[in-house]
Amino acid sequence: MKTFDDTTALIIVDAQYGFMPGGGLPVAEGDAIVPVINRIAPRFANVVLTQDWHPADHISFAANHPGRAPFETIALPYGAQVLWPTHCVQGTRDAALHDDLQVPQAQLVIRKGFHRDVDSYSAFMEADRRTSTGLAAYLKARGITKLYLCGLATDYCVAWSALDARSAGFEATVVEDACRAIDLNGSLAKAWADMAASGVARATSAKI
Repeated sequence: MKTFDDTTALIIVDAQYGFMPGGGLPVAEGDAIVPVINRIAPRFANVVLTQDWHPADHISFAANHPGRAPFETIALPYGAQVLWPTHCVQGTRDAALHDDLQVPQAQLVIRKGFHRDVDSYSAFMEADRRTSTGLAAYLKARGITKLYLCGLATDYCVAWSALDARSAGFEATVVEDACRAIDLNGSLAKAWADMAASGVARATSAKI
């Protein structure tokens, strides 16, 4: 097993009850990532967690668009938006990180999606592609250049984070068995293709 130096960080994306079985937006087998993350996390001195953190009236919730259903797509000022079931509402159990997640060395939690009028999949940039979370500046200030990403869901928040990591100049590797996907209308295949085209590597937990 490798132990990573101070230029490397593990980014754990949205390992929250809202995306686990029984949550507001459940990802199939989402809870299966937790033991994998717990196995690899001790190898990293630097760990960042992200947390979806929506107000109840968030623009991405189908419930806030009368006559619309979850998983429909609508046009918003910043582009196409999938309408989601209500999930990860601020301060609720659904928004909490999984109790079994064991990453006491994590130094930062990035909350995203808290602006009512714009969704936020990426750990780095909101869906308007203008509003930064500040993560890139934080990592660069600490001399971190290489990122390993895992969490939920592969084809949305993990992929968007990995793509933005590359755009910001970081090396990025997705730990594929420490992720699970929604796979909505071919979104998983597209996400892997987009990541490959951007130079995002993929690896299993046994290989890193």
